[in-house]
Amino acid sequence: MELTERKRQILKVVVEDYIRSAEPVSSKAIAARMGGSVSSATIRNELADLVDLGYLEQPHTSAGRVPSPKGYRLYVNELMEQQKLTIAETEKINQSLHIKMEELDRVISQAGKAISSFVNYPAYVAAAGKKRMTARRFDLLPVDERSCIVVMMMSDSRVKSQLLRLQLKVDLEQLPTLVGVLNSHFTGISTEEMNQRLMDAAEQVPPQLFLLLSQTVGYAVDALEEASHREIITAGANQLLKLPEFRDADKAHELMSFLADSKENLPMPEEGPMKILIGPENVSDALKDTSVVVASYDIGDDMRGLIGVVGPTRMDYATVAARLSGFAEGLTRLFGKQELPPKEDTKE
Repeated sequence: MELTERKRQILKVVVEDYIRSAEPVSSKAIAARMGGSVSSATIRNELADLVDLGYLEQPHTSAGRVPSPKGYRLYVNELMEQQKLTIAETEKINQSLHIKMEELDRVISQAGKAISSFVNYPAYVAAAGKKRMTARRFDLLPVDERSCIVVMMMSDSRVKSQLLRLQLKVDLEQLPTLVGVLNSHFTGISTEEMNQRLMDAAEQVPPQLFLLLSQTVGYAVDALEEASHREIITAGANQLLKLPEFRDADKAHELMSFLADSKENLPMPEEGPMKILIGPENVSDALKDTSVVVASYDIGDDMRGLIGVVGPTRMDYATVAARLSGFAEGLTRLFGKQELPPKEDTKE
């Protein structure tokens, strides 16, 4: 059944009042918001219809109504007005993203804290490769006859290094030859291919060098596979304690534990700039009474990131979506050109 314009207007009022107050919305409050253009009796009839249609719910202890997940979904899809960031909000995001480009996990950790403090909900930030990591370049730096440092640049330009203790003495003058083998045969290929080529090299390289080659490739495979895994960092779980929905300590503890111990099960949409999941649309049981807003950003070098916010279904979707979009654009610029978005001349 398609809703009439009046029902849609009333639903919009209920959702926005409930987001603001966290209290069931009465017909009297709706009549006031609508400027007296519709009588309270008519509004009560429309509210009853919206309850029957599954867009609203009526708590047993109250005469007011609250939105259902179905009501929130209609609001987000069709009734919510797109919100633009104010100049002050844009500047605040820009300031929070003055992050020195260091290790990826450090950057996304700082970004997660900034997002959580700005939206006042728990946040998570993830980074993942669109394709598997490969080695771009190798180098071996001699320390002594029994040790050297392996240096590997990965396909996303990150550099990993480690001190290797050698099982046999190696002629240091042979290291350039081994570096040549590594750069000629072990770059730009998958870890599975690296292992296969190592087996093929067993008969072509002297035993002393093969041991070092084996150690180097083994380290490279482990480092590349670790780097290919999605990194997820959560921040601001204690923000839940400020929300009326989580006054129940057990309920708050359950969700906070999920954010800490099961963050790999947080929503990670594969496509689209933004995704909003409301209540039971979330797969994880711990998120059934929450909503999650996720935006994507581009890290470059075939890397993609996600930033998400977890909050009550009473979340201010328009504000969260606008701020999350601002952060996503800022992170894309930070990773790409290492500059921040220009100020938008938006109205306060």
